[in-house]
Amino acid sequence: MFHPDTQFLIDHWTSLARRPASRGGIPARAAVEPDLLGLRLPRAFMARRAGDDAVIRLAGGWIEAFHGRRLAERTLLSLWRPASRPLVSTALIQTVREGRPVVIVATAGGGAAQIEVALLPLRGPSGEPDRLLGLYAPAATLTLATDEPRQLTARVSVGVGPATRAPLSLAAVHGRRIA
Repeated sequence: MFHPDTQFLIDHWTSLARRPASRGGIPARAAVEPDLLGLRLPRAFMARRAGDDAVIRLAGGWIEAFHGRRLAERTLLSLWRPASRPLVSTALIQTVREGRPVVIVATAGGGAAQIEVALLPLRGPSGEPDRLLGLYAPAATLTLATDEPRQLTARVSVGVGPATRAPLSLAAVHGRRIA
């Protein structure tokens, strides 16, 4: 069972993905109306995929205050402790490859506070699934001391709902293998 804000975003994304204009079950970035996020907007972010990472384009004020810095043009993996980065990178790849939301359950403040970070794939202007909508959903009010590290520790990630894109498979053309 997810945080109510995480579930809200997943339900909203699912409704966008079911629209006829949605290609391959992944809605376009332009279909997202930020006003519909309401009070969740300060905890939302938009990122552009860059290989196994993503570059943050926009981050809400709550997220920037939590990390103690402006986040535009920073990589998403830089917000996580080094030991958590492989799991987060895998979650980034999974959300796009499978065309479904992925939720990372993490801790902050030395493990004292739990937080969910939802990642949802979107199609950019090119039509490729190269954008991510994200949301931080803390289980409780997070108050960190000034000197506490502002990086997250990933505990587990989980794909939500059925994968909407077919799994990748090998194919052959004129006897030559292609992906």
